[in-house]
Amino acid sequence: MSQNELKEALDTLKGTGVRITPQRHAILEYLISSMSHPTADDIYKALEGKFPNMSVATVYNNLRVFREVGLVKELTYGDASSRFDFITTHHYHVICESCGKIVDFHYPGLDEVEQFASHVTGFKVSHHRMEIYGTCPDCAGKEAH
Repeated sequence: MSQNELKEALDTLKGTGVRITPQRHAILEYLISSMSHPTADDIYKALEGKFPNMSVATVYNNLRVFREVGLVKELTYGDASSRFDFITTHHYHVICESCGKIVDFHYPGLDEVEQFASHVTGFKVSHHRMEIYGTCPDCAGKEAH
């Protein structure tokens, strides 16, 4: 995890008038360092030893604040709990249909897709989202045996 990313995120929060509590700091730090797109429950379980008085509701409330100020994206896939992704650069997700693991990947070839879609359709495009589904190497290895 980049300390710079954490500092910038904390500065963003301070700039919007959000108080930096120890729990808020820890949740943000966990999100930045986690590459697993954790659920609120995952974050709670990872931090409950350090913050025994923290509730799952505290985690959800902080994630909502982070989402509202644009630091975090909530990923909903309809089937399970929302997962949360610290926003670094524009990237896409590959999702394992067996275990639900989500992996980031960058594909700069799609950077112009919004402009092209706008040009072709006349839409004022705000954003796009793409997901790729398949079987991760771990699950594929289990299936092979």
